[in-house]
Amino acid sequence: MRRVLFHSRGSESRRGHGTAHGLHGLDGPGLGEIEALADAALMLLPQPYQAAARDLVIRIEDFAPRRILLDMGVEDPFELTGLYDGIPLTEKSISDQPEQPDTIWLFRRPMLDEWSERGNVSLGEMVTHVLVHELAHHFGWSDDDIAQIDPWWE
Repeated sequence: MRRVLFHSRGSESRRGHGTAHGLHGLDGPGLGEIEALADAALMLLPQPYQAAARDLVIRIEDFAPRRILLDMGVEDPFELTGLYDGIPLTEKSISDQPEQPDTIWLFRRPMLDEWSERGNVSLGEMVTHVLVHELAHHFGWSDDDIAQIDPWWE
């Protein structure tokens, strides 16, 4: 059974999509820049997790595909910054026949929007935060485990 877990923003934090800090009308850093930040974040993981994290597919898109939003009941695409699509390691069995590789999705525009609204973290910290949250679903990390890796853990 495939599980999908995600990192969404609280609706109470929403203001204007991309309007804070002068991003209105601008595209901001591109997909390649977000990918580079995600790669850098993977390199900062504790050694036991680096190789295992490299086995995951990391997809960076502007927004979640419509089918995912519909399946999850998410109406506002800016609410979904990241998604883990897979079976957590803590639930896998050797008898599982995966239909597709475990995948972490990072959604550029919602992350840029949240980063802009926060104004107190770097874009690298924002990408790392979302990526680590999705990795936590894959590895089955506790909140304490996450806090040791991501000092920004709330």
